[in-house]
Amino acid sequence: MSPWNPHSWQRFPAMQQPDYADPSELEAVLARLRRMPPLVVPEEVDRLRGLLAEAAAGRRFLLQGGDCAEQFKDCTPEAIAGKLRVLLQMSVALTHGGRKPVVRVGRIAGQFAKPRSKPTETVRGRELPSYRGDLINGLEADAAARRPDPGRMLEAYFHASATLNHLRALTAGGFADLHHPERWELPGGTGQVPEYRRTLDQVRESLDFLEALGGVQRDVLERIDFYTSHEALLLPYEEALTRWVGEASAYYNLGAHTLWVGERTRQLDGAHLEYLRGLRNPLGVKVGPSATPGHLVALLDRLDPDREPGRITLISRFGATKIQAALPPLLEAVQATQRPVLWSCDPMHGNGAESAGGLKTRDFGAILSELRQAFEIHRAHGSHLGGVHIELTGEAVTECTGGSEGLSEADLAKAYETGCDPRLNGTQSLEMAFLIAEMMRAAP
Repeated sequence: MSPWNPHSWQRFPAMQQPDYADPSELEAVLARLRRMPPLVVPEEVDRLRGLLAEAAAGRRFLLQGGDCAEQFKDCTPEAIAGKLRVLLQMSVALTHGGRKPVVRVGRIAGQFAKPRSKPTETVRGRELPSYRGDLINGLEADAAARRPDPGRMLEAYFHASATLNHLRALTAGGFADLHHPERWELPGGTGQVPEYRRTLDQVRESLDFLEALGGVQRDVLERIDFYTSHEALLLPYEEALTRWVGEASAYYNLGAHTLWVGERTRQLDGAHLEYLRGLRNPLGVKVGPSATPGHLVALLDRLDPDREPGRITLISRFGATKIQAALPPLLEAVQATQRPVLWSCDPMHGNGAESAGGLKTRDFGAILSELRQAFEIHRAHGSHLGGVHIELTGEAVTECTGGSEGLSEADLAKAYETGCDPRLNGTQSLEMAFLIAEMMRAAP
């Protein structure tokens, strides 16, 4: 491979990049971003890398979740706390039921861009440029809003900074303290998952007992580790957040703790893999129906030539009807390389559907089916599924059908708020966590 630097990706074909009308305006924005403080620090990135290595070895479980695409308007204390709260709830259910500590990674504080299958879309009878996320253009249905605007990169940086600031304040200030479960309630949600209340009571009783014995300090229980992630899609933005860290003699993307490359941008000769291969961050790779064993092994050779534990998380995303045929050949090919990768399952993206009313949705049963099959396939091949990757929100939206609430297509319009893909709401997410914990217990 040729020598790498943060802008060597520019020599390669770059998919899913917008066409900015004014190159000088773009460069002015990037120049300012290069001078801005990093959003995360290298020590946090390295810490996450170690935790992911433990998950790959079967000693931890990765919970990665959040919005399909964050919107600037949702950068509010209530929305941020709601996402953190549901991930904390899920992690308690997974830790208690699955008997493993959980690594919490949010799709948050940077997930402002989305790849699209077509350059245009029809909105209320008008053909417009596709909405690519607030990092690039606006959701409003008019030509001016849909025009790519480089100034949105600065907006994204400041919204990510504000989100991270609030997340850090919450996690450092006792928001996650299990002694105060009343802080963990979702509006109108968790009462419909009775296992949650019983689990919280059992956990608190255990903690009270350990504290009485002097086996655990209370202040330790009030703080948690929480990490951020997003898809590395808009390459000029990612390059501008890349920093040389002299102590480590390495480049880090300090816009997030971990990044992933998507199904549409993981070409072996593409700009995205070229950019990512030079970073010290742990990396995720979405693996879907277009992947072949040869492609996947070559991709691992490119991104992880030194076979480092914690470096690569492979995130399978096939759909409930395709995973049985698609996953085993890829799993066997990776096993033959003896690489220490972490396997995770994204049961959302392969299970999309369209309602009779034209809304994109996903069915809880199909999501659950893909997860069950993933656990079973890994178990049958002497492997283990070490994580899940879920699009979710803490709010009481009605975007996915099914679950204990019994949401149907007729309910979708009641609170359909996503700008891109449908998300599990708080109740559905927590219910899913308890079901995943059962699968974890059944796994070797």
